[in-house]
Amino acid sequence: MTTQTDTNIRPLRADAERNRRKILDAAAQVFANQGLEATLDEVAAAAGVGVGTIYRRFPDKDALVAALFEDAVDEIANLADAARSRKNSWDALVWFLEEALQRQCTNRGLRDVLVGSSLAEHQLETAKCRIAPAIGVLVENAQADGYLRPDVVTADFPIMEMMISFLGNMTASVSPDLWRRYLTILLDGLVVSRSAPSELRVVPVDTVLSEALRSAHRHAHRHG
Repeated sequence: MTTQTDTNIRPLRADAERNRRKILDAAAQVFANQGLEATLDEVAAAAGVGVGTIYRRFPDKDALVAALFEDAVDEIANLADAARSRKNSWDALVWFLEEALQRQCTNRGLRDVLVGSSLAEHQLETAKCRIAPAIGVLVENAQADGYLRPDVVTADFPIMEMMISFLGNMTASVSPDLWRRYLTILLDGLVVSRSAPSELRVVPVDTVLSEALRSAHRHAHRHG
């Protein structure tokens, strides 16, 4: 039996969840553009709510970042799951790496949440339990089919992603697709055989090294 109390509560719960999702979406966009140093006031402005509304949903910025961390882990794991539907196991692994890195290299907030926040260190084991098995299936399938060299392990892939996503973030303003060049080089080192080296379409511009060094210095200063 539905009571008057029930009918009053349910819309409030749905509205609260909509507000929470709106805040998370706005935070993801703000952090994508500015990194995790963006303030809750900036998130509130992007969400079109008062900062007090954020504090009612999230007691502090760390709690908001924690929710984004869970979203980010789920997104990467879901990409790995989706890749398994591709017919060729090598194509599946390459597609996953390209999609995951595309997000991390163009979204400062996503990369910061995954590898640049204190939360990432504290919840690393949880993230590994969610992501590693999904990536492990892609690795095992590609190795079983003879595409992927047999001496690499699942743990190699987060490290390679960190390397390339760091480069992608450091060079995004002057060469946003440069990360693809180094992914191609890594893939040629991972595949068992190729008839010829893959074409490297993206070439570093003259200013890319200087910009990468400046960006790395700013990143170190912010997190030092």
